[in-house]
Amino acid sequence: MEYTSGAASWRKVLRRVVVALLPRRAAQHRRSVWTVGVPLIALAAGLLFTTTATTAGGTSLREDRRPELAQLIEDRRDRVEASEERAAALRDKVEDQTSALGGSDTGVTAQRERAAASRQAAGFTALTGPGISVELDDAPQYGDGTQPEDASNDDLVVHQGDVQAVVNALWAGGAEAMSIMNVRILATSAVRCVGNTLLLHGRVYSPPFKITAIGDPAALQRALAASEGVRSFKDAVVHYQLGYRETVEPTVTVPAYDGPSGLRSAKVPG
Repeated sequence: MEYTSGAASWRKVLRRVVVALLPRRAAQHRRSVWTVGVPLIALAAGLLFTTTATTAGGTSLREDRRPELAQLIEDRRDRVEASEERAAALRDKVEDQTSALGGSDTGVTAQRERAAASRQAAGFTALTGPGISVELDDAPQYGDGTQPEDASNDDLVVHQGDVQAVVNALWAGGAEAMSIMNVRILATSAVRCVGNTLLLHGRVYSPPFKITAIGDPAALQRALAASEGVRSFKDAVVHYQLGYRETVEPTVTVPAYDGPSGLRSAKVPG
């Protein structure tokens, strides 16, 4: 190897040194990044695992909660039924005490007789006679789980307005008494739908919804045929295969109303 002196020689040496050191410095820089980064990543992962464990509380976060929800609904339903039974027992107790008091109080006796004369018209007694029943049902799914073309989910279920249209038509046709799902309907009854279920007097019913009315069958059928809401539902029956069936009943019984009879508010017409 030949060595030279002077500034040029030193510049060559410095270039060689710089070239030799650069890779080592880059490698050292990479090592320093990993030396700091790995502990930070491990710390973040530890915090994530700790937060997940605390949130889960010993349970699986991916566990299906639908069975738990179904059990909760069932428990609530049992509690409502138990409360209704207690309320019925209390009403019977009040009735017994009122009857006992009426035996010695002429004013109470007179009011009880006046109330008894209105019980049938108010729906507090069962009624039997000829009439008609109407059944409304959701559209069935095809065997492969599909639905009719160009149909939305709303097109395939019975809605609150459909049930109300039938009820209003039957009242307009001269119905003397009516029930939905064998539950007596009064002037104060409200028909509400939640999804594709029916909420009536605090209870939930699933389709098909059966509406029974006592009255002149021919007049009731004419009222149904004249109802715009019922005709609209029949059109949906044709297009989306919803269920609709009218049945003339030679003799049918509509049960008495057995729920609470107290009014929350009332207004006397002027």
